[in-house]
Amino acid sequence: MYETVTRDIRVAVEPHYLADQSEPAQNRYVWAYRVTISNQGGCTVQLRSRYWRITDAAGRVQEVRGDGVVGKQPMLAPGESFEYTSGTPLPTPSGFMGGAYQMQTGEGEQFDVEIPTFSLDSPHQSVSVH
Repeated sequence: MYETVTRDIRVAVEPHYLADQSEPAQNRYVWAYRVTISNQGGCTVQLRSRYWRITDAAGRVQEVRGDGVVGKQPMLAPGESFEYTSGTPLPTPSGFMGGAYQMQTGEGEQFDVEIPTFSLDSPHQSVSVH
């Protein structure tokens, strides 16, 4: 589990390698990740947009931006959480990703909440000790 807290918004991520959707012989490795966003602050916020930076083992970077998450822009009152699952494929057996959510208060103030950078590891990656 990876987690960060920004302005009383906790983001926790748990990645899982999906062997049944991956095809290593075709350089296709797939992960799912479960995200829990918890409002630990005193005011209601809405998740407006997302930004992801996905890096594969060869150093190639893909940036993804868009409105909300999984087609939603959830409102989180104090003490509430929102959980969703998504996924990403890579052409390499490992990589990492992280990013930010743009949140908005009821008063219209916008701020970014860090998504912790997390590792995407599969059993197909080669490990070397130096």
